[in-house]
Amino acid sequence: MDRPLDIFSFDPLTITRRDLLIVGATSAGALAASVEAEAAAPPRPAAGTVPTEKVTLHVNGQERTLTLDTRTTLLDTLREHLHLSGTKKGCDHGQCGACTVIVDGRRINSCLTLAVMHDGAQVTTIEGLSQPGRLHPMQAAFVKHDGYQCGYCTPGQICSSVAVLDEIKAGVPSHVSADLTAQPLLSAAELRERMSGNICRCGAYSNIVEAITEVAGARS
Repeated sequence: MDRPLDIFSFDPLTITRRDLLIVGATSAGALAASVEAEAAAPPRPAAGTVPTEKVTLHVNGQERTLTLDTRTTLLDTLREHLHLSGTKKGCDHGQCGACTVIVDGRRINSCLTLAVMHDGAQVTTIEGLSQPGRLHPMQAAFVKHDGYQCGYCTPGQICSSVAVLDEIKAGVPSHVSADLTAQPLLSAAELRERMSGNICRCGAYSNIVEAITEVAGARS
């Protein structure tokens, strides 16, 4: 029986012509398989070209179709391509919440997600909450209770606040929910925990809680 050839451990002093032929045939077969796989693979973009993809977003009730670099974040899509500059770029690392928007009913940090991941999604930004000549109740409450100072974080705070009340209505608990059967979950501790991903460097937290509490009370 022919012995198997281990090309990594053979003794170069005892290798035969037959062994060399086997090595050559094996290498040629591997190269042919590699070439065949390369040919079957989808074509790669030429060096220096930017990969793009068509994306359709339903932003504030309007359908918007864009051809974007596949690496474009949802935040940059809103600000740079759709010119909706109400959504703010703060840390750009998902730590401050200034870029919070509502996507398919859930709040997300738009700096941490790519636009191509949300093809066909419903996106609501701060510009889409109000109606011409009429503020959203949460916007009006923030004004009434001085829920902002410099205002930079306010769009994200308001979008997050609106989504928080929807979470509470749906019975979604937070880490500080002592009684999951209690409805609504509207204590100050609950609201502070739920809003903890939105940082206000001016320190208007108590006013923000008051604004959310008023809107929640009006809804109930």
